[in-house]
Amino acid sequence: MPIRNRSAYLFLAPYLLVFATFWLWPIISSFLISFQNTRVNPWKFSASINWGRLIGDPAFYNALYNTLIILVIQVPVMIALATLMAVLLNSPLLKARPLYRFAFFAPVVVGEVAYAAVFRLMFSIDFGIVNKLITSVGLSPVSWFDNANAAMALVIIAVTWRWAGYNAIILLAGLQSIPDDVYEAATLDKVSKTKQFIHITLPLLKPIILFCVILSVIGTMQLFAEPFLITNRGGPGGGTETLGLLLYRQGFLSLNFGYASAIAYTMAILAITISLLNLWVGREQK
Repeated sequence: MPIRNRSAYLFLAPYLLVFATFWLWPIISSFLISFQNTRVNPWKFSASINWGRLIGDPAFYNALYNTLIILVIQVPVMIALATLMAVLLNSPLLKARPLYRFAFFAPVVVGEVAYAAVFRLMFSIDFGIVNKLITSVGLSPVSWFDNANAAMALVIIAVTWRWAGYNAIILLAGLQSIPDDVYEAATLDKVSKTKQFIHITLPLLKPIILFCVILSVIGTMQLFAEPFLITNRGGPGGGTETLGLLLYRQGFLSLNFGYASAIAYTMAILAITISLLNLWVGREQK
């Protein structure tokens, strides 16, 4: 090996060592643990004990269903809302744009425990402001934490509130990379703003939207904080339990590391599959 290449690898060695120790080895180790019975001491290899249980576990299918419901409903709504926010933030008519950009991005930096406590107070059936607004128009108050459908809606609202602004900032960067000449030419051709948005903005923004969708899919497959903190560990009755919460329950409460590893790999496989499907659907047509 040439001395120059050897020197480059020596400089990379500390990072590669840390990468292998804290990232690569845990992934391999988790895969191996998924094939072991970790409920006995010492652990014993059993190829089907965890994966076989996964196939027939009602709790897994409940968590998978809840996760997919959030994915199918929340991600499209959030991306659409983030796109609208990005367009508004990019408007030259908007005053104090830096302030609004910070305001939309701020939910991401708010601590999960703090904002979960605020949401629990806001949606309280006894003194929450949301139920007060509902009753002010003559409707019955909603028991957000005792009804599975209402609790699921609350989780979707919370996740959307937290991450819509984050995606809007990413989409805003994409909007600002579109040349002004394209819009000027369309304006000269008397193309309406609506048609410009549909036929110019969205097609040119497509790669950024796809990037945001993939990030959102990966984040949703790992969703943990909102159902854990807001709906009291996936309540009521497992109505908002996600795959991330099921993994936590099996790995850290039941100490069943083998089954938790199988769940983790299932989450990863699903996230990769859905992301690849999005890439295939959003590929450029030649």
